[in-house]
Amino acid sequence: MAIENTNIRSCEEKEELLLLHSAELLENISQSKEKYRKIIQAGITQWVKDFQSGHIKVNTVEDLKKLIELDIQLQKDEEI
Repeated sequence: MAIENTNIRSCEEKEELLLLHSAELLENISQSKEKYRKIIQAGITQWVKDFQSGHIKVNTVEDLKKLIELDIQLQKDEEI
């Protein structure tokens, strides 16, 4: 004996659910980017402190460059 599918949704309901899901995804992505930016900014701050105290030499600037590039990329993504 087959079970009948009684879960029937209209096209409008499906579109509404899809929009809600898309909005939730965008919100989650936005929240993640905010967290990542905080981590990156903390990394930049720590790098500068370490550089000023002499713990980092000029030949290791590549780490700072990567952090700054990540921060800029996240900011660009927010503009879209």
